[in-house]
Amino acid sequence: MALRNVKAGRGETLRRGWLVVASATLLAALALAAEINPLFVAAGWTLILLSLLLSPSLPITEEDEPEDIPEPPLPRDPMIDLCVAYSALDMPVMVLGADANVLFQNDAAQDAFGEIAAGSHLSVRLRAPGILDMVRETIATGQPNQIEYSERHPSERVFLLRIAPIGVPPAAEGTDPAAAVFCYALSFRDISELRRIDRMRSDFVANASHELRTPLASLRGFIETLQGPAKGDPGAHERFLGIMLDQANRMSRLVDDLLSLSRLELKAHIAPSQRVDLVPLAGHVRDSLLPLAQDLGVEIRLHLPAAKVEVMGDRDELVQVIENLVENACKYGQEGKFVDVYLRNAPSQPVELSVVDNGPGIPAEHVPRLTERFYRVSVADSRSKKGTGLGLAIVKHILTRHRARLIITSELGKGTDFTVRF
Repeated sequence: MALRNVKAGRGETLRRGWLVVASATLLAALALAAEINPLFVAAGWTLILLSLLLSPSLPITEEDEPEDIPEPPLPRDPMIDLCVAYSALDMPVMVLGADANVLFQNDAAQDAFGEIAAGSHLSVRLRAPGILDMVRETIATGQPNQIEYSERHPSERVFLLRIAPIGVPPAAEGTDPAAAVFCYALSFRDISELRRIDRMRSDFVANASHELRTPLASLRGFIETLQGPAKGDPGAHERFLGIMLDQANRMSRLVDDLLSLSRLELKAHIAPSQRVDLVPLAGHVRDSLLPLAQDLGVEIRLHLPAAKVEVMGDRDELVQVIENLVENACKYGQEGKFVDVYLRNAPSQPVELSVVDNGPGIPAEHVPRLTERFYRVSVADSRSKKGTGLGLAIVKHILTRHRARLIITSELGKGTDFTVRF
């Protein structure tokens, strides 16, 4: 638009200049016709022509063409628009080149898999042979592919990976469209929650049916006895109803623990984002378990620092961890009479919470399996103490979500140490 305006102004100036020359020539001709001295006429005409030639507003030659003409804008690289579009997605996406090098990853991909330097090969982060074979096949054939991929660390996640070619047109105008550059979009759809729900359903049915079978059989037997041989026996009624109440409470605790475990599995991959002070939590647990400890003849002793000891965590879940560990220490280590709770926060060291009893200890062959569901060192002892066999499994799942570890050490005759390392 600016160039057209300059040319139009130049043409208008030229037209006006020629009009003045023509007018001066006409006046000179009239002066000659009126018999005016030709020298005066020639001098006047020459002065008019010189004034036109020396005028700065009249570009006559081609050198007067304006030099600062704006150039047309360069064509926009389509890869920029492609990356901007993928950046707006909450699904992890990587753009790969024809050699499987990572050209771009959006923020969701960086959060899920860490930052990969531009130009690095995909195998720098994803080394699974199935993924690399899928990528190579798509690059070779140009056909989309997908695969299911599982990660175990730091928590179990399942992704549905899909790769498809993208034809990026050439940035330069006038280039043959057939010369389009092909890159490849690798997307990750998180299906972890769907898999957890499926597994939760199957596990709940299997565990509930297995663990509920015994109390249900007991209830059925007592009910049949009350309806039959003990129908008119008030003493048998009172005794059997008390046992039936214990069995019903056991089933209630079992269902509560199973539901708690299922809820934890659903959010195991979501790390807590709040800071929690462990000092008041330990005091709160000691106060809440004080009646149980007194009934068992056990003293709970706290060894806490004066300053705050904060970790990233969920307050209610951390209370559940400490309660389970202290309650188990009181029940299964009551012969030692003392349960010690230590909270350590040494400089340049991880925070540690230890629950130590002075009971009979646990045989070494049982220690690695203590956090398995329904695993009991002694089934009779566990049931007599109203345990469900799920307490340490719940502790393990909570600590997995908190990116913490449970370290168990035990020595026969000296007691057991459960240490949580954050």
